[in-house]
Amino acid sequence: MERIYLDNAATTPLAPEVFEAMVPYLRDHFGNPSAIHSYGRATRAAVEQSRRAIARLLHCAPGEIIFTSGGTEADNMVLHGAVRDLGVKHIITSAIEHHAVELTAHAIGDAGTAEVHWVKLEADGKPDLGHLENLLKDTQGQGVLVSLMHANNEIGTRIDLHAIGGLCHRYGALFHSDTVQTMGHYRFDLECTPVDFITCAAHKFHGPKGTGFLYMRSRAGLKPMILGGSQERNMRAGTENIAGIVGLAKAMELAYEDLEGHHRHVQGLKARMMQRLQAEIPGVGFNGDPGEDALYTVLNVRFPDDGRSEMLLYNLDIEGVACSGGSACSSGSNKGSHVLAALYPERPGANIRFSFSRYTTVAEVDRAVEVLKRVLQLEPLKA
Repeated sequence: MERIYLDNAATTPLAPEVFEAMVPYLRDHFGNPSAIHSYGRATRAAVEQSRRAIARLLHCAPGEIIFTSGGTEADNMVLHGAVRDLGVKHIITSAIEHHAVELTAHAIGDAGTAEVHWVKLEADGKPDLGHLENLLKDTQGQGVLVSLMHANNEIGTRIDLHAIGGLCHRYGALFHSDTVQTMGHYRFDLECTPVDFITCAAHKFHGPKGTGFLYMRSRAGLKPMILGGSQERNMRAGTENIAGIVGLAKAMELAYEDLEGHHRHVQGLKARMMQRLQAEIPGVGFNGDPGEDALYTVLNVRFPDDGRSEMLLYNLDIEGVACSGGSACSSGSNKGSHVLAALYPERPGANIRFSFSRYTTVAEVDRAVEVLKRVLQLEPLKA
């Protein structure tokens, strides 16, 4: 049976070029980068070359890139560190953030170390800018961090970093954006973007799992969350994941080689699937912002509550189509999507997230639609 992978927002396959770049640092170059001998100098050079390569692509200083285990660690560094080190007394965020931000904000609020404010959301998941400005006015001068993700991992709705960052800075607030779903898919010019912190996970754009980074604007002044050695310029203790860091930099370079072509290809797949679903499956709809301004790798589909969509996700898997009912970070949990619950609490029906990559083909999208029609008992699957 042909298997089709349409869960790229959860993780992407490792690019062959990334694997080849990592192999020498898994097999041959094993020195500890903190050592002063030649073995250590070789791996230290690889770390710093990777840092410079990423900084060059993002238009920032190499010292503003801190390698981490991924987006969750980086998000936690920002929220906890801002309260601990930067005098933040108010955190403004939303109910549809990734759990790395949402649950961390709840923990901070429950501990009483900062007050958490939840910005109102539009129907498509974008923050209500009028309400955000009111919150910023009410807390101005009291130490404020705004944390809003660049693109939602479940519904694909994307915010305007320049508009929101400009608003934050107008009222003296720090701005953090979880860019895990957009890094490697959009160009970032951090020299000109009014953001103080952004985060990255390599496995979202064909890099290795367990590797990412935090961008921290040089004036921000966070202190390390993990204490121990002096790695990462005293910002993150622990022996570096050399192969992972090399793979992350290689994945970034590959993504930037043809970012526009990748965007066109994947946007075309998403548009094709939307058109076919609307034409061939009665009652289908879309969650979030399905327009071209949204994250082009994600399509969240709502199926009618007609009895045929029960067990849809499991039936798709049986038929060889891998997709998601929400965030994969919560897989194995019996809880539904906190994103859809926040935006559409009364909306019935099954919701499936399809997400695409540069390796996804038109034939796979077409096959997935045919499988959907079969499991929904609309027509037999063609041979």
